[in-house]
Parts: sequence; C-alpha cells; structure tokens
Amino acid sequence: MKHPVKNIDLDKRVFAASEHNFTELALELFQFQYGNNEVYRKYCDLLKIAPETITTLRQIPFLPISFFKSHQITTTAFEPEVVFESSGTTGTVNSRHYIKDVQLYKKSFSAGFEKFYGAPENKCILGLLPSYLERNNSSLVFMVDELIKKSNSSLSGFYLYDLEKLHRTLLHNEILKQPTLLIGVTYALLDFAEQYPMQLRNTIVMETGGMKGRREEATRQEVHQLLQKNSGTSLVHSEYGMTELLSQAYSKGDGIFHCPAWMKVVIREEDDPFAIHLSSDIKEKPVSGALNIIDLANVYSCCFIATSDVGRLYSNGSFEVLGRMDNSDIRGCSLMAL
Repeated sequence: MKHPVKNIDLDKRVFAASEHNFTELALELFQFQYGNNEVYRKYCDLLKIAPETITTLRQIPFLPISFFKSHQITTTAFEPEVVFESSGTTGTVNSRHYIKDVQLYKKSFSAGFEKFYGAPENKCILGLLPSYLERNNSSLVFMVDELIKKSNSSLSGFYLYDLEKLHRTLLHNEILKQPTLLIGVTYALLDFAEQYPMQLRNTIVMETGGMKGRREEATRQEVHQLLQKNSGTSLVHSEYGMTELLSQAYSKGDGIFHCPAWMKVVIREEDDPFAIHLSSDIKEKPVSGALNIIDLANVYSCCFIATSDVGRLYSNGSFEVLGRMDNSDIRGCSLMAL
C-alpha cells in the first residue's frame, strides 16, 4: 500500500488554473491521485510507471474511460453525495461517476458557462432533454437544472414533450427580445425545428449531441444545417461534456470547442496510446487522433481520461470532435462525426 498524498486545497486551487500553472497543478494532482486512487495506482503500476519520474504532462498516464464502467473510480475514501450515470442503449453497461462534493461540480460548470456565455441570471434558459429527464442521475440534467434555477426568467424550465408550449415561449421571448438559450439533445432539437420552423434572432440554439437511436445518424455539419434552416439562426452552438467529467467545453457555432482554463485536451495516436501530442507541439496543421482529456476538477475521481472520441487538436488548445473509435459503446452525449 502506497502512502496517501494529502490534498492541500487542490479542490479550491484548480479553478485558479492558467497556462502558467496548469502543468504544476496537473502534476500535483497526478501524485495525489496515484497515492489515493487504488484503481488508478494499479493501472499505473501495471504500466510500470514510477510516480517520481513523472515531470511533464506528456508522461502522465491516462485512464481508459471504460474503467468507469467496470470499476468505482474514486480518489480517497468517501460516501458519494451523488452518483452520475451515463445514458446508453439496451444491453450496454453505463459509466458511473461517484461525486464526493457536488459543490465542486456546481462550481466547475457554473464558472465554465459564465466564461463563455455570461451570467445565467441574464437569460431565459430552456431545456429540451426528454431522454435525460426520464433518468434520475444525469449530470447534464443536473447542470441545466442548476442554470435554470439561476435564471431570473419565470419562463425558464424543462420542456419534456410539450413542443407547442416551447414554441409559444420562444415566440414570446423573440417579441420581447429576451436573450434565450435553448439547450437540447440533438434528436429532440431536430424534431422541434421540423415541427415548428421559426426565425430566431435572440435565441442561442445549443446541441449536446446524441441521437439515441431516435433518428438516423448524421454528421454535425448536416445537423447544424438542418437546425439553421428551420430555426433561422446563423450558427448552432454545441456543448461537449460527459458523465466522467466535471467540466465542459463549448463551441459557438464553428464546430471548434474551447475549454475552460482547468480543462485541456491532448491527442494520443490511435495505434500508440502512449504517443501524446500537446497543443504546444503543433506549429501549423492541426493533429488528429484519439482525445485524452485533463479535467482538473475531477479531484476525487480521475483527472486524466483517455476517451473513445476521435478528434483534431489545434495549436491554441481548441479541438474538434470527428467521431468515435470503432467498437466503442453508443452514448447519449456522444458527438457526431463531421
């Protein structure tokens, strides 16, 4: 048994992350999680990783995301305040994320949202997440519900299957020029836009990905073109998040996602998972491969996750999602290929 490493206010300091101290915080979190996360430590030991030799981001081992399906990924021993579970299809095994302190999640998604979209108090926030609302442990529903609660608009809320009411609300907000965010799972947004074509000028339409077998799969470009045609918006925004993360990246309509300061994406080569490319390595052309994510907010689970998504990384740290690796499970929040 390794000696546990103390957490010296890491859960507070991660939100002060910047380009200047990100590596330092990540290395400190690696040592903390190696010392206090049994599953991650065993994984590192199987790779014959000596923790004292890890001095750069490139050297940190990334835990395959599938471990969240087969193991309880926790750093330190605790009774979880909430357990988030991924969506899936019949016959799939869902991921479970054990949350020690739900305030940490609230702080992460609130600060991330405000960085890209400003205070939720100033918007009417409408959630169109029917398949997620039917579950009790969706991290996406939890996030949107908290944003709705912060909104000062009495019309903010979830619209399960009442598309006519959603249509009336959007018309009302457009007449009053009320800044509005309509965030929804992709298939539900497409259904709504086809049944109620509109010309939205004061509404941000944000898709979270996911067809969940309800519609034929389409590329993100095709989806956005359909939504733009039927909603009258010039751009469709996107949210990139998952059950295993406490942070989200956002795209404001070009399919290129940007992370908050405490989250970073790196690329691993598909035929060599230990060959890592950082954004600082990129000089001109972006680099494509599988996405590894560093989420410093995952203090009490695992900050270093090798996802099943394939993407493209740019020199400024932004990224695209191009699809999913072969043989990966269908997930409700998976983003479609370009």
